[in-house]
Amino acid sequence: MRLKEDLNPTLLLLFRLVVWFYTVVTFLPYQLYTWASVSVGDVCGSEEERAKKAKARSVLGCPEGPYRAVGATKRLVTSLHPGVDTLDKMFEYAATRFPDRDCLGTREVISEEDEQQNNGKVFKKVVLGEYCWRSYHEVFAAASQLGSGLASLGQQPKHNIAIFCETRAEWIIAAQACFMYNFPLATLYSTLGGPAIAHGLNETQVTHIITSRELLETRLKAILIEVPRLQHIIVLDDTPTSWPGYPRGISVHNMAAVQKLGARPENGKLVSVPLEQPLPSDIAVIMYTSGSTGIPKGVMISHSNIMAGIAGMAERIPNLCEEDTYIGYLPLAHVLELSAELVCISHGCRIGYSSPQTLADQVKSKLKCTKQDGTASPEIMDRIYKNVMTKVEEMNCLQRTLFTLAYNYKLEQFTKGHSTPLCDRLVFRKVRSLLGGRTRVLLSGGAPLSAATQRFMNVCFCCPVGQGYGLTETCGAGTISELWDYSTGRVGGPLVCCEIKLKDWVEGGYRSTDEPHPRGEILVGGPNVTMGYYKVEAKNQEDFFVDENGQRWFRTGDIGEFHQDGCLKIIDRKKDLVKLQAGEYVSLGKVEAMLKNCPLVDNICAYANSDETYVIGFVVPNQKHLLALADQYGIQGSWEELCNTEAVEELVLKVLTEAALAAQLERFEIPRKICLSPEPWTPETGLVTDAFKLKRKELKTHYQEDIERMYGGK
Repeated sequence: MRLKEDLNPTLLLLFRLVVWFYTVVTFLPYQLYTWASVSVGDVCGSEEERAKKAKARSVLGCPEGPYRAVGATKRLVTSLHPGVDTLDKMFEYAATRFPDRDCLGTREVISEEDEQQNNGKVFKKVVLGEYCWRSYHEVFAAASQLGSGLASLGQQPKHNIAIFCETRAEWIIAAQACFMYNFPLATLYSTLGGPAIAHGLNETQVTHIITSRELLETRLKAILIEVPRLQHIIVLDDTPTSWPGYPRGISVHNMAAVQKLGARPENGKLVSVPLEQPLPSDIAVIMYTSGSTGIPKGVMISHSNIMAGIAGMAERIPNLCEEDTYIGYLPLAHVLELSAELVCISHGCRIGYSSPQTLADQVKSKLKCTKQDGTASPEIMDRIYKNVMTKVEEMNCLQRTLFTLAYNYKLEQFTKGHSTPLCDRLVFRKVRSLLGGRTRVLLSGGAPLSAATQRFMNVCFCCPVGQGYGLTETCGAGTISELWDYSTGRVGGPLVCCEIKLKDWVEGGYRSTDEPHPRGEILVGGPNVTMGYYKVEAKNQEDFFVDENGQRWFRTGDIGEFHQDGCLKIIDRKKDLVKLQAGEYVSLGKVEAMLKNCPLVDNICAYANSDETYVIGFVVPNQKHLLALADQYGIQGSWEELCNTEAVEELVLKVLTEAALAAQLERFEIPRKICLSPEPWTPETGLVTDAFKLKRKELKTHYQEDIERMYGGK
């Protein structure tokens, strides 16, 4: 998406003359450099040529598939290395190959204090220091001792153990300990409410749980009486060392104490020879979903499932090696983050732990830190995009003009497959420094990434942005776009570990015979498809099946279309499709994705009732832009008063309608009425999941009175 060039015609002509002169002067050197690069090391040709090549093809030649990656048409990949078929073997392989390399890093907290905002909210201001790193050998030893200590506390192989903790280095150490000793690990989101936590712990019948001091005191302690089987709580923090006031029969231990127990001479054998090493078919993780559609379901994931998934993902990240650093901040209870970190560990990369605030809010200067980190997710990238564009609007005329011209010039060159080193150095270096300045790859998954945001990240952060598609039920593995694929809105071709086919959904009007692209419900098959839901047999029968060749498949409920080059595009979701009273089908997810790019919108939920003729919406407005809009029309009041003012609602609705028409939404898809929410939707509110996916049922309940008002006053 080009930026609007509201410029003096003379200045615009002068700039284009300079660009033309620069292009002529650098044309021959650039062509020679490109030719040399291709000749020396790239047998596949230039990036532009690779982008045009087929990524996947239908194995049977049928439009519905199944489609496989070009490199896996004969056999799907099941592991990274021969014989390394379980997660404990994978970590041992990495620790043996990269013993002294940095593995896990945590930044020292120098100071922290509460900072009250104008709206009464309190944010924690944190000053962070340098990373403190632990080597692969040190992490392996720590995991071995922890596993041995857990066994000493009575944890048995093939008996479930739970982890309820924020993303941090100790999470991965605890997970590796469980993998080594064949303790199936039940993972719970750190933002789940009490009933959901109790449900997961009771369903898995755990006697041991691993958690943090904060979560123990703020969430877990209150529901201990509801979990009668629980006997041991292992706290990953070093302090305090004594825990009075807990129910009889429950012992609380610090992680260091359990590791010390595991390192005792009488337990020495356990450190080097686990009691019962896992088989590829054994359960590694019972991963509870974030509960976007109700009570969280536990997905049983075997060692072989994860090994296949990470093998497929790793193939799409070129030149991944021990020189790379990954920033871990998404919930490790989410399959995307866990898989990504395991991919990195398998290749000897180092993982530095951070948080979304230190990544994105640096742009807004809400959370101050001494060093900046780098990573990617749709939520964070959308936030960075909006914040940087706000900064651009605040520039003086000359700065804004230069940025706009440079952006559009680079965008034009980028779409042709050309690099712009001078432009990168002079204009975009400062923006790129927001993510550390050395970002080489950004991968986005877990939610759709808008075309505008993807192009912005391409241009301003000077690196490829890949999109992926996967689900907990497929180990997060499904597709990832190749890094030299410059298209937007697509999620790439199938990974080498799986195949994908389309199933007609007649009711929704999607068929494999559709033109110009075959369409239908996405089915994913392969060794990465998980074992099913824990103790929910009816749902297993509904969502999973095994074909005549013995291969396991998962019905995703998502609607996709395959393009001619074998790339998949997600176009709809069965659960998000609502039929209006007049018979039109509205994809709520599509409406939300289109309107979320509007600067006035921080978050939005579209809603439609089949008994009604139009769509409505709940909107969390961007505070800065809404205040500016209200000021422009002379409307005054507190933040809450503005959000509840009918005149402001009408102004926002007008802006949204214009954005919807610009995005080419149909008239019946555009919300006719909206409700503004002064409070942001966070996992703590229960209105979105830990992955910031909308909880439609909870949102409907929360805004029931507003729904009746918006539909009642037709």
